Amino acid sequence: EGVAMPAMNNLLSRWVPVAERSRSLSLVYSGMFIGSIAGLALSPALISALGWPSVFYIFGCLGLAWYSVWSSKAASTPSDDPVISNAEKAYILANTRVSGKSTRSIPWRLLLSRKEVWAIILCHFCHNWGTFILLTWMPTYYNQVLGCDIFKSGIFSVLPWMTMAISANVGGWIADTLVQRGTSVTAVRKIMQTLGFLGPAFCLTQLQHVHTLPAAVACMMGAQGFDAFSQSGLYSNHQDIGPRYAGVLLGLSNTAGVLAGVLGSLATGYLLAHGTWADVWRVAVILYLVGTVIWNLFATGERIFD
Repeated sequence: EGVAMPAMNNLLSRWVPVAERSRSLSLVYSGMFIGSIAGLALSPALISALGWPSVFYIFGCLGLAWYSVWSSKAASTPSDDPVISNAEKAYILANTRVSGKSTRSIPWRLLLSRKEVWAIILCHFCHNWGTFILLTWMPTYYNQVLGCDIFKSGIFSVLPWMTMAISANVGGWIADTLVQRGTSVTAVRKIMQTLGFLGPAFCLTQLQHVHTLPAAVACMMGAQGFDAFSQSGLYSNHQDIGPRYAGVLLGLSNTAGVLAGVLGSLATGYLLAHGTWADVWRVAVILYLVGTVIWNLFATGERIFD
C-alpha cells in the first residue's frame, strides 16, 4: 500500500486544476477514512459468520474488482484519456501546473536541497506522530483511563474517523474557496496546516482535564477533525511546489510520516511504562507546535520545480 498515496498525488497533480486541488485531495483521502470505518464495522460480523480468513478473501476480492474497473477506465493524464471531451481537456491542461516534459530521472539532489521540501518532510513527521498515537492508542486510553471495556473502546475509536472524513471535505471546500477569491496558495496552505497543527494540540491539552467518556471522545473527535485540515495544507503542498514530482515528494515525506508512526508508538509504550498519559500528550503537543513554526517559516504554495 505504500505506493498508493504517491500515485494518487501524482495523478491529481495532472488531472485537477489548482483552484480545485484541496477539495479533490480531501475527497480522495476521505475514502481511506470511510474505508477504515467500513473495515472496522464489517470485520467482526464477517469473522463471526464466516471465520477470520473471510476478511482477507472478501476484501481481497473487492480489491481485484476495483482493479479491473480502474485498469479499463483510468488514464495517467487528460491527454491519454480517449473519452474526455476536448473542452474539458483544454480546461484541465490550462489550469494545471504540470510541465509537458517527460521525467527520465529524479533530481534527488535538487529536491533535497530546498528548504521547502524539508519543511514538508519535517512537518509530515510532526503531524503523523500525533495522528498515529491518536488512532492506535485510543482504545487503550479509553480502557485504562476511563474504564471503558475493549468492545466499547473499539466502537468509540471509530468516531474520530467519521469526523476526519467530514472535516477533510469541509477544509477542502474552505481552502479552494479562498484560492478562488484571490488568497495566495501559500497563505491558504499555511492557514489550513496551522489549524491542522494547533487544533489537535489544543484538544490534546484538554484531555488532561476531562474525566468522563463523552468529554474524552469529544476531545479525540475534535483533535482528528482539526487534523483532517492537513489535507488542504501539508498534503496538497507536494503538488503545489513540484507537480511533476508530486509522487516522489509525497514518498519522501510519507517515509518520515511512517517513521513517526513507528517511533511514536514505541515512545508511547515507554512513556506509559515510566510516566503517565499526560506525558504522551505533552510530546505530541510539542511536536505539533514545532511543526507549526517550521511550516509558517519555510513552506510555500508557489511552484519551485519545473
